[in-house]
Amino acid sequence: MPTNTRVVVVGGGILGLAVAERLCRTRPGTRVTVVEKDAGWARHQTGRNSGVIHSGLYYPPGSAKARLCRAGAASMVAFARAEGIPHEVCGKLVVATRTEELPRLAHLAARGRANGLTVTELDAAGAREHEPHVAALAALHVAETGVVDYGQVCAALVRRLEEHGATLLLGAEVLAAHPDGGVRTTRGDLAADLVVACAGLHADVVARRLGHDPATRIVPFRGEYRVLAPPAAHLVRGLVYPVPDPDLPFLGVHLTRGVDGRVHAGPNAVLALAREGYTWGTASWPDLRDTLTFPGFWLLAAHHLRTGAHEVARSASPHRFADSLRRLVPELRDEDLLPSPAGVRAQAVRRDGTLVDDFLVERSGSVVHVLNAPSPAATSAFEIARHVVDDLLDQPPNLLAGGRQP
Repeated sequence: MPTNTRVVVVGGGILGLAVAERLCRTRPGTRVTVVEKDAGWARHQTGRNSGVIHSGLYYPPGSAKARLCRAGAASMVAFARAEGIPHEVCGKLVVATRTEELPRLAHLAARGRANGLTVTELDAAGAREHEPHVAALAALHVAETGVVDYGQVCAALVRRLEEHGATLLLGAEVLAAHPDGGVRTTRGDLAADLVVACAGLHADVVARRLGHDPATRIVPFRGEYRVLAPPAAHLVRGLVYPVPDPDLPFLGVHLTRGVDGRVHAGPNAVLALAREGYTWGTASWPDLRDTLTFPGFWLLAAHHLRTGAHEVARSASPHRFADSLRRLVPELRDEDLLPSPAGVRAQAVRRDGTLVDDFLVERSGSVVHVLNAPSPAATSAFEIARHVVDDLLDQPPNLLAGGRQP
């Protein structure tokens, strides 16, 4: 990349900020501008999660998620140490509560070891040594999992970008590509030699505005959280997860103690009625039309009809939500769960109704599009940024026109 290259990064979540920071730090002379449509940084997926530093336990060995998550956990901890950001590598417990889950637990242990993790298999007594109030037939302890405040990580990245002289524009929504190169925004036109779009919930919309027609569509799933009331917080020491069902796209409701000491419970997964639909009362007809007119959504919905109905019922019933948690910690009562802000997962779906399981990055001309980067993208942010900056931006534009995964 020549000196004085102008790069516009679209998106002010952790991934966009990490890409911009790596450009400034490793490519001296690059003129970096970050545009974010909201009035603040990290207001969506980055700022609305439980703060877990994932280990890479669940992902197929050799996949981008496995490789980048494993490396990302280390680089995230190193960054937090360097910046004095509160964090803890506390490990987590994956708990089997039913006999039919035991083979899946053993498979998960093998996968974790194949991904280079420290996985300890525990019986019921061993699980209770880590979490005295948990109900378990057996469990896995994964040492590398941790917690951090991703909002503080983003604040530190913004400080670094300011020190490097990057241009940071809030309230700047991307409207279209500029005919002469760069982007048109609500705060004016920005000339650019290269554009990196890390638009999260709006990734496919921004791609289309910039002239690229991705084969995937973002379908937003709201994840609703509760927080344990202070008198019940002692029931969970660290991170407690169920054994995931391999037929379902998400990990299931779990319990996580954050760096602030609060214990979050969730998330469930229901269709959001807007890309930023954090409540049932928040709806956007353009967003909903995008979902409902996409054939892949209906194929996905048909395949997971029973699960979807169960998730909606759990969303509507605090008792059902608590029942899911009582599988893990039987002592929890309905009244121990207090409301907490929800998040929305930006999940890319193909036209055939299958989920994009891995990170997905495509290049179209002078624009790199990050089209699928849900969890564990926050954990992997510095490694995804490394891939985008070190591998993709120096490639000839036609080499990656068809897209690739990191």
